[in-house]
Amino acid sequence: MSIAPKVSNRTLITVCVMMGNLMQALDTSVANVSLPYMQGSLSTSADEITWVLTSYVIAAAIMTAPVGWMAQRFGRKNLHVVCMAGFVLASLLCGMADTLEEMVCFRFLQGMCGAALVPLSQATMLDIYPFEKRAQAMAIFGMGVMVGPITGPTLGGYLTEWFNWRYVFYVNLPFGILAVAGLLIFLPKAAPRAEMRFDWTGFAVLATGVAALQLMLDRGQNQDWFSSREIMVEAVLAGLGLYLFIIHMFTAERPFLPPGLFKDRNFVCGVTMVFFTATLLLASSSLMAPYLETLAGYPVETAGMSMAPRGLGTIIGMQMASRLANVIDHRKLMAVGLLILGTAFNSMSYWTPDVSQTQMMLTLMAQGFAIGFVFNPMTVMAFTTLPAALRPYSTSLQSLCRSIGQAVGVSITSLMLVRNTQASHADIGANITPFDRMLQGHDAVSHLLDPTTAHGAALLDTMINRQAQIIAYNNDFRMMTFVVIPPLLLLFVMRPHVRPAAIAAAAD
Repeated sequence: MSIAPKVSNRTLITVCVMMGNLMQALDTSVANVSLPYMQGSLSTSADEITWVLTSYVIAAAIMTAPVGWMAQRFGRKNLHVVCMAGFVLASLLCGMADTLEEMVCFRFLQGMCGAALVPLSQATMLDIYPFEKRAQAMAIFGMGVMVGPITGPTLGGYLTEWFNWRYVFYVNLPFGILAVAGLLIFLPKAAPRAEMRFDWTGFAVLATGVAALQLMLDRGQNQDWFSSREIMVEAVLAGLGLYLFIIHMFTAERPFLPPGLFKDRNFVCGVTMVFFTATLLLASSSLMAPYLETLAGYPVETAGMSMAPRGLGTIIGMQMASRLANVIDHRKLMAVGLLILGTAFNSMSYWTPDVSQTQMMLTLMAQGFAIGFVFNPMTVMAFTTLPAALRPYSTSLQSLCRSIGQAVGVSITSLMLVRNTQASHADIGANITPFDRMLQGHDAVSHLLDPTTAHGAALLDTMINRQAQIIAYNNDFRMMTFVVIPPLLLLFVMRPHVRPAAIAAAAD
């Protein structure tokens, strides 16, 4: 177990790496609310404009896995500075784009450069902080990773409303330039290892599998899933690519992801838990915005402010977990957080659009608190028994699992929302006929809802569809309640978080 050496300017290094971390996390979701405005400026269709999001996600997913190898080969400082500078340049180019082709290319470049920022910042934080302060370091790191996607849509909405959609990208420039300067000045330099050779075969099959999986998850809903030939091809490529990568990793002489990563029980459990919690993080956020705006009738600004307590709860949960980590078993902290998270989602499964704003905000704050309370000890536990030499590879793999988990969560909840809405609409509609007593009266309501008239049929359909959507959202939240069960079971497999002194004493 290695103990971090004394590092000068630790606070300034933390600020610089967290700027890049926060920018990358924000850019995964900040552009979502600006798509309709981009669509008009770039003269594209609603289907084509989604490539602004897809290109970024695919590029980030492809380039996340080899970050560990690149950090070793070129030096972590060199890679961090180049990726940060490339991210800033790509942000500027995205803001200046005049055509869809330009925007997609620049977003792809932004995703390629941004892919390295989160794993590099995590590895740097783990290196510059001593063992006993890692929980606090991961609390700081987690704020960018967890709060970024939560606050991204709100920030994007305000920037688009007050200025225009181009400032969604321009906002990165001042912070990115400061971060690049700070990294150049303060970050310790590691010697590159020129003798390392890149595993092109492993990268090619993994990139194919991850890109195809991201495309399938992103476009599945619009293409009606497996009734589409495109989705079937992407599913086959995803399965084949990931299968070949696993075979290659355990048989090749020098794969770019060391098999030793998967021999560490805590790390395997940790990244699995990251996957499951990531499915809840972005999926719940993507469900709440349309729920509040469409069903509850909240204005955009009010909906954004109503969701803000979730981010506040996340910060409180992370800070509290980091303080308790030195006195309470990390597994107990995670168990408490997961139980609170499941309780929050179960409570949301009984919501109607008439739920009071106070109750809703308190529930969202509890949900955010639980996510922060789980994320901090979960991240620390994943690296407790892992050798320091594998840290650059492990952080990149953890980021990849987080990205795939978010994509899977959004896709599954979106699919279930549409399917359950259709099924509930059919069930409710089957019980409404012209022979219903409520529709046979002579009052104004019976006249308005008369299904034999075009106006009455349309009004009835709107009412049925609203009720069907409420049921579908409740079912989604109920399904998310059960997602906390696998992480809870993994807690029984993980080893306890042991201090270096305890390890030394045990060895004696």
